[in-house]
Amino acid sequence: MPTSILIIEDESPIADVLAYALKSEGYATQCCTLGSEGLEQLRSGVYALAILDVGLPDMSGFEVCREARKFTDIPILFLTARSDEVDRIVGLEIGADDYVTKPFSPREVVARVRVILRRLTANGVSANAAWFEVDAGSARIRFCGAVLDLTRYEFLLLKMLLDHSGRIYSREVLMDAIWRDALDTSDRTVDTHIKTLRAKLKAVRDDLEPIVTHRGMGYSVANGVGQ
Repeated sequence: MPTSILIIEDESPIADVLAYALKSEGYATQCCTLGSEGLEQLRSGVYALAILDVGLPDMSGFEVCREARKFTDIPILFLTARSDEVDRIVGLEIGADDYVTKPFSPREVVARVRVILRRLTANGVSANAAWFEVDAGSARIRFCGAVLDLTRYEFLLLKMLLDHSGRIYSREVLMDAIWRDALDTSDRTVDTHIKTLRAKLKAVRDDLEPIVTHRGMGYSVANGVGQ
């Protein structure tokens, strides 16, 4: 039986394009135009993931997400026309797993769906194989049992990626969340810190590549995939 995905989007052309792209990759889809209808569909428990538009006629996508999180933990991917990074970060903090900004490539959405579902499958198969342990209280992160010697920004960057392992974060979102108040930054700041983090992880386990680069999209971290 194909994996079922719920699309909650009031613009029919967008919903149709997404449904076609997902069906072409072997997914089953169901579309609805209202947040209330989407919540009713989600209560059925038959969906593996929901694609949720922020701007719906009857209620905002944020409200739908908050309500959905009271009874389901399935992944939610936001569609948003808003360019304000604050909206995106708020969306992630209330329980969304990822977001895509309109206009978007249907192939990008399918790729993000595939990454999220693959991460869930990996976690289900190897739930006890976590490579990282985060101790927020002492600002320490262990990798394969070894405490990493991290700078403040390296810790914040790695922790943010690990808070939702498998989620793809763009450079812009990472910059806004971590270096918001920093004075000495450049457009290569994220890449430079990713490079130093990779070197420190390699020093512990040369055979693992936890930090994944998604060309044109950003970075994600895997936290154990049965290896």
